[in-house]
Amino acid sequence: MEGGKSLNRMKNRRKFIILTLVLTLAILVGIFENQNQQASYSKKYLAPRVLYWGSQGEDVKKVQWRLVQWKYLVGEVDGIYGPETYRAVRRFQEKNGLKVDGVVGPETAAALGITLSEAQPASATGLNRQSDEYLLARCIHGEARGEPYIGKVAVAAVVLNRVEHPDFPNTIAGVIYQPLAFTAVADGQINLTPNKDAIRAARDALNGWDPTYGALYYWNPATATSKWIWTRKVTLKIGKHWFGV
Repeated sequence: MEGGKSLNRMKNRRKFIILTLVLTLAILVGIFENQNQQASYSKKYLAPRVLYWGSQGEDVKKVQWRLVQWKYLVGEVDGIYGPETYRAVRRFQEKNGLKVDGVVGPETAAALGITLSEAQPASATGLNRQSDEYLLARCIHGEARGEPYIGKVAVAAVVLNRVEHPDFPNTIAGVIYQPLAFTAVADGQINLTPNKDAIRAARDALNGWDPTYGALYYWNPATATSKWIWTRKVTLKIGKHWFGV
């Protein structure tokens, strides 16, 4: 009798060990896949340090000094990347055979003969305020603040879909600051501090969630004034926004 109980205990112990090993392996696989996913979207979307409309600091002064020196910019070197600096950068890019998006990334910085500093330390939100992720969150906050959460992710997805499309700039900053592309840039709401939902939506979109299934455009039919946007094929509607290609 005791032998039977001992045998059962050994069997149970063996089952417990096997189950523990299986669960541990599953956890390790999940961690590995998550790290690979993070590395994948970081490599795909998160560009090195870039400067764009709204950036401020010593790096912007470097750009402005060089543009003034080479007669692309007439004005004060104030370290603020505003409309004059944006237009001067575009003139420089066009003259030098670079992608004309008004954004100073590695290629434009190299052509200007300057080196951009390292990205700033992460903020209290856990995000680097100079990163593409934070810029995408700002765009979401400015464009879709009153939309349902899935609508926020959808707006971010449209930005990322444009990054991948040959008809648009190939960086997040380039897409967002493309002239007349987003109302939030035109009215200054892009400079508002994004809330937690906007930050989470940016991360979800960068992790691959696209509720629009490839949409390149969105608009609010109640406020849209562009006749051209109505020529786009509507693929779905989320909240107040219509999405299309």
